[in-house]
Amino acid sequence: MIETTEKKSQPGSPVEVFLAFLKLGLTSFGGPIAHLGYFRAELVERRRWVSNDQFGQLLAICQFLPGPASSQLGFSLGLLRAGWVGGLAAFVAFTLPSVLLLVAFAAALPLLSGPIGQAAVHGLKLVACAVVADAVLGMSKKLCPDALRRTIAILSAAALLVASSALAQLVVVALAAVMGAYFLRGISAPEATSGLQMSYGPRIGSVLLLTFGLLLLGLPIFATGKPEFASVAEAFFRAGALVFGGGHVVLPLLQDSVVATGWVSPEQFLSGYGASQAIPGPMFAFSAYLGAVLSLGEGTYLMAATALVFMFLPGFLLVAGVLPFWAAVASNPIVGRAIAGVNAAVVGLLGAALYSPIFTSGITSPADLAIAVVAFGLLAVWRVSPLIAVLWCVFASVLRLWI
Repeated sequence: MIETTEKKSQPGSPVEVFLAFLKLGLTSFGGPIAHLGYFRAELVERRRWVSNDQFGQLLAICQFLPGPASSQLGFSLGLLRAGWVGGLAAFVAFTLPSVLLLVAFAAALPLLSGPIGQAAVHGLKLVACAVVADAVLGMSKKLCPDALRRTIAILSAAALLVASSALAQLVVVALAAVMGAYFLRGISAPEATSGLQMSYGPRIGSVLLLTFGLLLLGLPIFATGKPEFASVAEAFFRAGALVFGGGHVVLPLLQDSVVATGWVSPEQFLSGYGASQAIPGPMFAFSAYLGAVLSLGEGTYLMAATALVFMFLPGFLLVAGVLPFWAAVASNPIVGRAIAGVNAAVVGLLGAALYSPIFTSGITSPADLAIAVVAFGLLAVWRVSPLIAVLWCVFASVLRLWI
């Protein structure tokens, strides 16, 4: 329940939350930014669960923290509307349609062994080239508006092209935060949430943040390096905990976790990433596909569920844990500068991933490059739905068989 001077939202039921987010999960195409528009239209304007001011404050929190911003926002809205069960209902309903589609695609992937099937799968890898290139361009304009942040992005990309590992990524992000905190000027601190009053207090928030820290530090102790439960849980929790910016930024972190370790082939990875562009719902549902590919056969659904839950869990623990403290944290201007530095670094991180593994694995000929360039134009110039870019790449890749 939330109270503000602008309006007072009445509590709802978990069933109401589930049905509202199931509708969003079935219809929210276009990626994280588009999801925010769907949420606002459905939950602010149509259902009036929260005010515009409350929605904006929650969005600021979710953009500040690592994790999938649109899913964190949905979880927070469900939490405020119908308590903890409401938050869980929002997550399940919004994510379930995309998870089912991607797990089905993982099961069908071995069947796509003929020439047409292989061409279609290769087309999905070309989609990844176009989508990530568009994401790098868009994020660089928004997150690197000055010379210092562009420098941070360039140095981050160069470092990660030389040493691409989970440790290197963590070091780059930490250094970028320090550079931002001490050298960036004119960066405003995030807006405090004075208009939000949570139904739980700092004690529960502290427990949630402590749980996040214990899992981040404790899960590696049980990881064996093999694609089994403990190792998969650790790899996906670590990726979810380090993703500043959400969306496509998760790609290099997951690539390091499952491709560099040999759990998933580059072809399987990029095919699933391309398929995820054609479906509604959150980008992080890609983790369910990877979990299913890791263990096709016995235990497939358990592994898919493990990857999915531990991918989303760190972002949800953080947003729920920080909410009672946010007003105090957001008043510190150093926080805003540090996050600006981190955001610049994730542009470089994604730029490095655009080269390896995406470009190196997807582009094998001048014709491949031409198909990807047209797909990039569809997204960056003509602003069509990513679904159209997917259809173009698959169609053009298959068409090459007869040319």
